[in-house]
Amino acid sequence: MHPETHLALHRLHAAGLRTEADAHRLAAAARPARPLRARLGWTLVEVGLRLAAAPKAAVAVP
Repeated sequence: MHPETHLALHRLHAAGLRTEADAHRLAAAARPARPLRARLGWTLVEVGLRLAAAPKAAVAVP
């Protein structure tokens, strides 16, 4: 691919990503914050799932 073409495509793609990031930032700012209780509850659920999915260590039997 010609370097100038590659650079033009890269700039176009980067501009699109910046536009998406700005839209996401605006949407996140408009969304009301979840109450502390809900955030704490979901954090505990995530921790529990990680603990449940943790690999079990094999016990060597002599």
